[in-house]
Amino acid sequence: MVLVPAYGPPFVRDLEGERRYATIADFENSVKLAYMSQNLHHSGATVREPVDLPVNKRHFDMLYAHIRYSDKPFMCSVTHPERAEDSVAMAKIVFGDHFVENNAVLINLINANSPLVFDATMLGAAPVYARHNQATVVSPFILAGAMSPVTVAGTSAQILAEALAGIAFTQLVRPGAPVVFGTFASPLSMQSGAPTFGTPEPSLIMYTCAQLAPRLGVPFRSGGGLCASKLPDAQAAYESANTLQTAMLAGVNFMLHTTGWLEGGLVMSYEKFMLDADQAGMIARFCGGIDMSENGQALDALREVGPGQHFLGCAHTQSNFESAFHRSTIADNNSVEQWQAEGGLNAAEHANKLCREALAQYAAPELDPQIDAALQGFIKRRKGEFADQNY
Repeated sequence: MVLVPAYGPPFVRDLEGERRYATIADFENSVKLAYMSQNLHHSGATVREPVDLPVNKRHFDMLYAHIRYSDKPFMCSVTHPERAEDSVAMAKIVFGDHFVENNAVLINLINANSPLVFDATMLGAAPVYARHNQATVVSPFILAGAMSPVTVAGTSAQILAEALAGIAFTQLVRPGAPVVFGTFASPLSMQSGAPTFGTPEPSLIMYTCAQLAPRLGVPFRSGGGLCASKLPDAQAAYESANTLQTAMLAGVNFMLHTTGWLEGGLVMSYEKFMLDADQAGMIARFCGGIDMSENGQALDALREVGPGQHFLGCAHTQSNFESAFHRSTIADNNSVEQWQAEGGLNAAEHANKLCREALAQYAAPELDPQIDAALQGFIKRRKGEFADQNY
């Protein structure tokens, strides 16, 4: 199970609580936070849309940020065939031409334009990656009730048809090109028309599609910390938890939108990023399963401690207490007196504090200076070949 940050929000709710358009600095901060998180395996893609840069050139800066500020895998541009080619070219600067053609170093997201259509943008980018043997997530993006039927079975059938069409297309381009079956399904409120999250129906759809993916012999993408809340509050917590835990139990392999998602995907929140990353640690612990080793079975502790006694002082507890249970970085389990003495912070305030500390302590991974210079030279040359566009 690969846990990946949110994808695509044009707005950010920053550490001062302001909701504003995201910038390239916010994008770089998200890459840095994902890099430092022990619970995220992937740097993501458009973790925030940097609207301060030209639309037709910002992919260079986003890809460079993933390469320069993190050493985790990253996703690539799908908004134009030329941008897909640029993504592959930059990957080849980092990894080498021969290595890229024989190994998947990039993964991209191709959405169906539901119902039952793939648009020119998606069908322009997909073959670029397939030709170069790079991984493609084929993922219908559905608001059920508008883009699919209002039933679980009907929506699941449509998702399967759309995903199979996209998967087959990649294999026509290059047989054996790596591919992932994806889905994103959110129901519309039949009262307001707004998308809703954390409800039972998308969970049932996710479980259904998670059973179909192994029958196709491909990995499965879904899930994430999805919510409609405007703030990192109780609504955000329970809606996100419902989706994250469903995805965990379904066996999702590539969990996009794990961290940071607010307001139906319009906003990336610094605090929500930290809160969700904490949940990602719990997912990792759960997926680790049960330790059935001699130490895990704790028979020596059961033999040592008799009826009516306690396990706090026994040898097994003393030797395991530091790693016995998952420890949240956010949740406060202290007495109310200690909590008040430490500032009486709520979860979002604690997350804000941890986020500021993490960014202040960030240190970039090493990058070969020759590769860095080659990347910057490529970006400068390509940006100079065409005029800026902001649409």
